Amino acid sequence: MPDEKPLIVPVFIPHQGCPHRCVFCDQEKITSQPAGAIHGTRVRELLEQARQCRGFYSRKHREIAFYGGTFANLPEKTIREVLGVVAPFLQEGTFQSVRVSTRPDSLDERKAVLLKELGVGTVELGTQSMDDDVLTKSRRGHTAQDTERAVILLKRHGFRVGVQLMPGLPGDSAEKFSATVRQVIRLKPDMVRLYPVVVLRGTELARWVERGIYQALALEEAVQICAGSCLCLEEAGIPVIRIGLMASSSLREKGQIVAGPWHESFGHLVRSEIYQRSIEAFLPKPGQTKGISIRIPGKDAALLRGHRNEGIRRIEKVTGARMDAILADDSLPAGGIAVETK
Repeated sequence: MPDEKPLIVPVFIPHQGCPHRCVFCDQEKITSQPAGAIHGTRVRELLEQARQCRGFYSRKHREIAFYGGTFANLPEKTIREVLGVVAPFLQEGTFQSVRVSTRPDSLDERKAVLLKELGVGTVELGTQSMDDDVLTKSRRGHTAQDTERAVILLKRHGFRVGVQLMPGLPGDSAEKFSATVRQVIRLKPDMVRLYPVVVLRGTELARWVERGIYQALALEEAVQICAGSCLCLEEAGIPVIRIGLMASSSLREKGQIVAGPWHESFGHLVRSEIYQRSIEAFLPKPGQTKGISIRIPGKDAALLRGHRNEGIRRIEKVTGARMDAILADDSLPAGGIAVETK
């Protein structure tokens, strides 16, 4: 697969194929899409609309992604119908790949063979945690062993494998989630997504918040957990391709989010935290200088500044010096930094 990020055309199938609803889940709000049976005609319409969009063909790699629901639990007739509609778009080169999301316990040998035969290249697993107590309390209905089996099965059939994780579930802790990350690293998936739990109105988890039996992660706590997790995963060669929920129109509606670390720029907060950690060793100690200027590659400026310049304030607090200038210097290597003191 090319290094360039693919253009992804999403097809949302909220709750379809799911055996039940987990305590945290409301996919209609997350996707701003109503639940309803998927069918080939609608999929064809979406793909036709997508390729008429300006700039569609400017990206070399274009992918169809079925998000939400449990794709492998759909009736086989439905799977064959929708992927049958996709097939001509793949054959003519309009799209180059297909990905689906599914539960770890929805897969077996027959389903894996079926998905492979019908052109699916990437399968993302809604793992959420590798702690069975956390999974039970969240009413997931599957185990950590189900995830292990699914990853092994998918890899054997040549799929690219993604794992979706949710820090902050009922019964979870920073220590338990760190253990989850270590277990996932041992499984060697091709990618990971991190979705810290956000409590949505109308869910069972929202009722638990009202009754005082569940406490969501605070924003800073979630940032720290996700930053540490990203570092561990990416140092192991596993890219983290998404951090935090997309800011859908439904989530922006007042009152929809009851509790939890919701922030429209959550991923940027985490990446900025990682960046700040990476440059700390190059900063002067308190009392060593009154002012500093920092030269970095231009693309790193937003990470250094942080959300609303929180990164600058953090550097000034750590060094006890004022920040005089941030200078773009693209002669420096990616992640490089040069600090000048006064």
